[in-house]
Amino acid sequence: MVCHYLVKGRVQGVGFRWFVHREAAALELSGWVRNTEDGHVEVLAVGDADSLADLGRALRKGSRGSRVDAVIEHELDAKEAEGLGPFQIEGAW
Repeated sequence: MVCHYLVKGRVQGVGFRWFVHREAAALELSGWVRNTEDGHVEVLAVGDADSLADLGRALRKGSRGSRVDAVIEHELDAKEAEGLGPFQIEGAW
């Protein structure tokens, strides 16, 4: 399965991307996490349904210091997973 998440709230400048990276790596997911220009965090994750459900729960809970107001989730076509490797943070120096 391939899922796209848009996380809204206080999720930039609080270590949220690192939190997502740690959670996704522990679940053995592929994909990426990155900040958006409008202050949200965007996640693309590939894995089995149970692992993606666990990631979704973690995103809704958030990291210490963050405040998650909403998580918008969409399932994508499997072709969106082409070329994705181990989970990574995009846009991190």
